[in-house]
Amino acid sequence: MSPTELNDLPATFTYQQAMSAGLTHHRLYGLRDSGQLEQIGRGLYRKAAEDLTDLDLIEAAQRAPHATICLLSALARHDLTDAIPARYDIALPRDAWHPRLGPAIHWHSFDRATFDIGRTIVPVDATTTIGLYDAPRAIVDSYRLRNALGSDIANEALRRWLRSGGQPAKLITVARAFPRAMPALMNALDVLL
Repeated sequence: MSPTELNDLPATFTYQQAMSAGLTHHRLYGLRDSGQLEQIGRGLYRKAAEDLTDLDLIEAAQRAPHATICLLSALARHDLTDAIPARYDIALPRDAWHPRLGPAIHWHSFDRATFDIGRTIVPVDATTTIGLYDAPRAIVDSYRLRNALGSDIANEALRRWLRSGGQPAKLITVARAFPRAMPALMNALDVLL
C-alpha cells in the first residue's frame, strides 16, 4: 500500500474499513508489522505517523458511538476536582452493550430518558469524537451518585464551579430531571450561597 493509499483511510480505522478500502488482511498485518500501523485494539488500527492522542478514549469512541465521559472523569475535564481518575468513567445508555476494553475504562449505565441531558461532543483526535457531560450535568451526577464518588468530591466540584461563575439556576434546571440528586444539591447550595 502506498502512502497515498494510506491517506484514504482515517487516522483510526477498523479492520472492516481497511478491507472495504481494498486492503487484504496480509497487507494490513504487514503494515502493522512494519510499524506503519499500530493495532490499538481487536480489529482497530491507527496510523503510526498520526499525532499522539489518548488511545483508550479512541477505542471507547470507536467501539461505542454513544460513549460519554462522565462522573470523576468529566469533573477532571472541567477542572472541578484535583482527583486524578485511575481510569476513565464512560457512560452508555442503559441496556446498551458494553464493549470489552482494557482496565483503563470503567463503564456506567445511565437511564436512556436522561442520557442526553448535558451531553456535548468533544474531539479526541482529528477524526474521532466522544461525548462529554457538561459541568452542570457532571456536578448533578456527582450528587446523584455521591455514595460511590463521595460527598467531598461533589461538594468541591460545586464550590469550584460556583467560584468560576457557574449559575445555580442552570444547575437546578438539570437537577430537576434527577430527583435523587435534588435534596443533597439544594442543601449544598444553601450552605455555599
